[in-house]
Amino acid sequence: MPDRGGGPSGPRIRVGRPSRRVRTLLMTLGVLAVLAMAFVMFAGFWTDWLWYRSVKYSSVFTTTLWTKIGLFAVFGLLMAAAVGLNIWLAHRLRPPLSAMSMEQQSLDRYRMSIAPYKRWLLLGITALIGLIAGASASGQWRTWLMWVNGVPFNQKDPQFHMDVAFYAFELPWYRFLLGFGFAATVLSLIAAALVHYLYGGLRITSPGARATGAATGHLSVLLGLFVSLKAVAYWLDRYGLAVKSSDFRAADNWTGLRYVDANAYLPAKTILFCIAVICAVLFFATLWRRTWQLPVIGFGLMVLSAILIGGLYPAIVQKFQVQPNEQAKESPYVEKNIEATRNAYGIDNSKVTDYPGVPASKDKAQQRKDADTTASIRLLDPNIVSPTFQQLQQIRGYYTFPATLDVDRYKDPAGNSQDTVIGLRELNLEGIPKNNWINDHFKFTHGYGVVAAKGTTTDSEGKPVFIESDLPSRGQLGTFRQQIYYGEKTEQYSIVGGPQTELDYSDDQGEKTTSYKGKSGVNLANPLNRAAYALAFSEPQILYSGAIGDGSRILYNRTPKERVEAVAPWLTIDGDAYPAVVGGKIQWIVDAYTTSNGYPYASRTTLGDTTADSLTDSQRAVVAQENQVNYIRNSVKATVDAYDGTVNLYEWDTEDPVLKTWMKAFPGTVKAKSEIAPKLKEHMRYPQDLFKVQRELLTRYHVTDPQTFLSGSEAWQVPDDPTNKSGNAVPPYYLSMKMPKQAEQAFSLTTTFTPNGRDNLSAFMAVNAEADAKDYGRIEILKLPASTTVAGPKQVQSQFNSDEVIAEKIRLLKGGDSEVEYGNLMTLPLDGDLLYVEPVYVRGGGVNYPLLKKVLVSYGKETAFEDTLGEALNKVFGAEGQDTTEPPPGDGTTKPPTTPQDPTVKQALADAQKAFDDGEKALQEGDWAAYGKAQDELAAALKRAADAEAKAAAKPGAAPGASTSPAPKPSG
Repeated sequence: MPDRGGGPSGPRIRVGRPSRRVRTLLMTLGVLAVLAMAFVMFAGFWTDWLWYRSVKYSSVFTTTLWTKIGLFAVFGLLMAAAVGLNIWLAHRLRPPLSAMSMEQQSLDRYRMSIAPYKRWLLLGITALIGLIAGASASGQWRTWLMWVNGVPFNQKDPQFHMDVAFYAFELPWYRFLLGFGFAATVLSLIAAALVHYLYGGLRITSPGARATGAATGHLSVLLGLFVSLKAVAYWLDRYGLAVKSSDFRAADNWTGLRYVDANAYLPAKTILFCIAVICAVLFFATLWRRTWQLPVIGFGLMVLSAILIGGLYPAIVQKFQVQPNEQAKESPYVEKNIEATRNAYGIDNSKVTDYPGVPASKDKAQQRKDADTTASIRLLDPNIVSPTFQQLQQIRGYYTFPATLDVDRYKDPAGNSQDTVIGLRELNLEGIPKNNWINDHFKFTHGYGVVAAKGTTTDSEGKPVFIESDLPSRGQLGTFRQQIYYGEKTEQYSIVGGPQTELDYSDDQGEKTTSYKGKSGVNLANPLNRAAYALAFSEPQILYSGAIGDGSRILYNRTPKERVEAVAPWLTIDGDAYPAVVGGKIQWIVDAYTTSNGYPYASRTTLGDTTADSLTDSQRAVVAQENQVNYIRNSVKATVDAYDGTVNLYEWDTEDPVLKTWMKAFPGTVKAKSEIAPKLKEHMRYPQDLFKVQRELLTRYHVTDPQTFLSGSEAWQVPDDPTNKSGNAVPPYYLSMKMPKQAEQAFSLTTTFTPNGRDNLSAFMAVNAEADAKDYGRIEILKLPASTTVAGPKQVQSQFNSDEVIAEKIRLLKGGDSEVEYGNLMTLPLDGDLLYVEPVYVRGGGVNYPLLKKVLVSYGKETAFEDTLGEALNKVFGAEGQDTTEPPPGDGTTKPPTTPQDPTVKQALADAQKAFDDGEKALQEGDWAAYGKAQDELAAALKRAADAEAKAAAKPGAAPGASTSPAPKPSG
């Protein structure tokens, strides 16, 4: 009989050994291949480390890296040890030599073939399994960090009275451990069974006992561990019911317990837990009884119980107890879901007010007057006028503007806030005269300048009234660094600061060159860095190009969203980063969210679906859009400097436990809210994506009565955008407006709702979007009565299109090759009813960019289609008011005087001009104290001019609203 531990016997054939030269060559090639592979892996690691160090967030890199390495090592070793130990133990417990059956004789060949390699085979199998398990575990670094650093929510779920932190931070980690335990047990069981079979511990066809006592005991223990883990799973499933999603007609992605869960599934899980514990004990008892009879009976009982108690019984309860009286049975659980969902999405403080939907008075003159003060009606649609900015302000073909511009607020020379449409002139590589490696990455490296226009007015030709324009930019935004090295359209890498000069901008005198002076990017003077980036970017020229030398730095990860997501991978990034000119710099402001999928009873939503609208594109899509969440907070405001790429994260929601958890995990990465500069805070706003998530939830969760919620009679929907044919939801709009009973206008974000399956208006929603306002984030909903039919956006658009007079005017506008484009259809509450305003643009007739030509206005049953907003309002209300179209200003930024200049105004403006000139001189000399003093004098002079102008306009005979003089024009 052959020795089952030995190897095959017989004569061996000797093969000639290769020569020393061949062996040396093969060894050298092997070493070189290993080194090459090692350097490829090292290059990715090294470039990541250099980038994080360059942005001063190396702690994020090291914390993430060491967490992944730790999880990989610990769980990889645990899995390898578990499987390897059981393989070794099964081999150790193999039966002694005995008379061999035919089955064993057929297996003997395999035993003999692996005998010389048993140790290496064991190491190879365990190493492979350990690597796979470790790689899987390292992907759980977020789960681990949240478990280790979790802070309490100080809110308890209504069923088990556990803190929400248990579901958000602890339960996911316990589920991972449970899954790992199942995987280790199953793999160990399979490996042990194979070894026992190979060495005769298990028999399939042989007569007599099918398993030895040792094999029986070993496998029974593993089966007992498996059933024990199943018992733990049943126990955790009890808590999992609080965060379980299910199909329920009351709401999509319903989360939390329902009647059948609390009264059938919950007791069933408890019973199954007890049965599983008993079954596990029976398996462990086989160590002494050496028989599987009782464990198999117990396991069969557990399976049968799972079918009957865990499946059939809940179905019976649902069919015969819940369905006949669903509202009464489900109401308590619906109430818990409503409360949790409203808390989790920050809509619990939303205020719903009844709104009549009909004018409160018949005073047309007063309504016309109120129309001028209820809102700064934005006629310049940032989603349409980008081609106009492009045509009028692109200046050079290698510049471009984003397809959708941004809306912000800036102060006019009198110090009043005005809604502004703003865009940056970013680099467009496709417009470079000649594309080559040097031009694409060394010469054309950045955009230049800001272009901004008043949001509420256009000139007589329908063009924007620019408050900042030209190249270099000049206007009301003051002096600031205009180079844009980091932007939404800047996706390629650039190498700057070395021997190769860059194109700064071009004017009538020719090209102006520059060399980057910022500290951003990674230094390429080091040959190791150059080699690593040449490999990482698949650009061998980086390694040997003469254009790279001392001072050369490589800039990449240049979009604001990319940079914020990289330094804070635990945040979800808003789809719309927007620029602001603050403190002499261009800063990108990026809203970021902390999210969770473990808030008990709160219904889930998919971010990509909820935030999509008719304007969403790849550039404006929310990061991590496939994520399903049931808790969200705008907890972080981030900024990215457009010149040096500096990223700052500011704590915004100081009460968010998820943010506090991540701040514990990554200490020092998020700055305190108090560190936000007041001037920067003026430009921060309520984020669009959060608003879109909230409005989607409020289509159902504005209802707080469970009976009404279940009936669905009050359910709303977000209407489709009627201004285009995309079929997607109407986007929310930023504009300054005031809600009923609000004293002053506030920068707001607004939307509308219609009833499910109908087009009439059911509600209007607005949130105060001014970050420095006392009631920032307050959601107000004006709910219209069901008995009053108020036209919704689609119906209003249909009225515009079906009106014969308007249709004829539009047909004339479309004459020739012209195209008509409808701007944002804005809805505004006015005197108990809703005012609709829609700008109409025309493109064509020799002009290939859209110009504002008409304004559509609807109020009640009146509709107007006029050249200006003022004329349209006058026609609707039959009264005189203000116009909002400006004649072409002489310098592109200010309106020329229309009345004789008042002496006081003249002196004040002279003082302002002197203060401005003094400030420019101080700025050039670097005298910041004198510059600050000059700015104070400038502000005071402008205020005196505004006050004097107001007094002059109030005198008898003065033209209302007339301007007396332009403000000083900045020279650069």
